[in-house]
Amino acid sequence: MAACPEIDPVSPLQFVINAAAGSSDAESKREVIEAALRAGGRRGDLLFSRPAELPRVAQMAATQAIATRTAVVAVGGDGTLNTVAQAAHAAGCAMGVVPQGTFNYFARTHGIPTEPSAAARLLLDARPLPVQVAAINDRVFLVNASLGIYPELLQDREAYKARFGRSRWVAFVAACATLLRAQRRLRLHIEMGDTVRDVQTLTLFIGNNRLQLQQFGAEPEDTLAGTPGDGSMAALMLRPIGTLSMIGLMLHGAMGRLGEAAGVESFEFHRMLVKPTLAPSHKKVMVAFDGEVTRMRSPIDIRVLDKPLYLLQPTGAPSTADTADTSRTAA
Repeated sequence: MAACPEIDPVSPLQFVINAAAGSSDAESKREVIEAALRAGGRRGDLLFSRPAELPRVAQMAATQAIATRTAVVAVGGDGTLNTVAQAAHAAGCAMGVVPQGTFNYFARTHGIPTEPSAAARLLLDARPLPVQVAAINDRVFLVNASLGIYPELLQDREAYKARFGRSRWVAFVAACATLLRAQRRLRLHIEMGDTVRDVQTLTLFIGNNRLQLQQFGAEPEDTLAGTPGDGSMAALMLRPIGTLSMIGLMLHGAMGRLGEAAGVESFEFHRMLVKPTLAPSHKKVMVAFDGEVTRMRSPIDIRVLDKPLYLLQPTGAPSTADTADTSRTAA
């Protein structure tokens, strides 16, 4: 495990903020952060960025955090957190979170308030603790990754949000619309150590966050040391089903009982190599991770990373490493 980074309380925290400088959104975020810094007698550098510039700004902030023994702080939704996590994990600096997403599974799992001002105040009395991160090919992810219909669901959800606003009900309606028109099947060759499978599925969903899986009602049985997000990951596969069965699946999901629905298979793993069958004209497959959608070349390598991310968490919070050791002992 990488050495825990030190935090010098005199050094300014590096805030990476997903907002155009001078916008009303930027000013509201500035007020929240500066109020917390004043109350705690701390300093911070506020780095505002448009989405296209986030990777560069996050890398710059992480480099500065290493040089000055401080932390880089992501202010925004899942995509912002993922981008900053990529930079923080690569640099080896600590990372803080001021969440502003819809579900905020990563923050909630680690005891970080979802209310921005409370999260900002917590940063000033927090310590870096190791948390599990995973990778899909060369990209780090915190909460989930997927192939198949789930990336399409995310694209539809963004379109619905742009039209109807950001809420959990909008996200649910968008998911229903996507699922009801699901037709495309993935043919996957899956390798997990000595286990080899060829499957057909509508989607392959990888969960690195136990809270999200619990809310789905799709947490697999503990068959490996640790639990999803804390020693292992979970895979969910949805077999091709008819419209009536799909409606039943959505009802199970809405009630938090997805794991009981027909056609859903779940299991745990540490590393999985996925080779999709692609049309001759296609060299890449659409994937999603932490709400971002892109295309990647096959094979798709999904794995728990040995190197953790050091996250600023409330004082007294148990570290992931401590919890994992307990799980392994119990197993």
